[in-house]
Amino acid sequence: MRRPKKTCPVTEAGIRFIDYKDERFLSRFVTDTGKILPSRLSGVDARHQRQLARAIKKARYLALIPYIRTQSGQ
Repeated sequence: MRRPKKTCPVTEAGIRFIDYKDERFLSRFVTDTGKILPSRLSGVDARHQRQLARAIKKARYLALIPYIRTQSGQ
């Protein structure tokens, strides 16, 4: 049995270009430890996954979103 194909959440939202300043949208695709979710889990298509990764990395560099959300062991 096959699972139904996931639809891209970026396309559903009608977003043409992913903006690095939209931290609420970007945080949906980052885990609690700060890793970028793979496209097979998030359902994002390849083109938007590349845009998403670039926007998350740029937002991290500009300190809009943290590199690491929680620190383990403390």
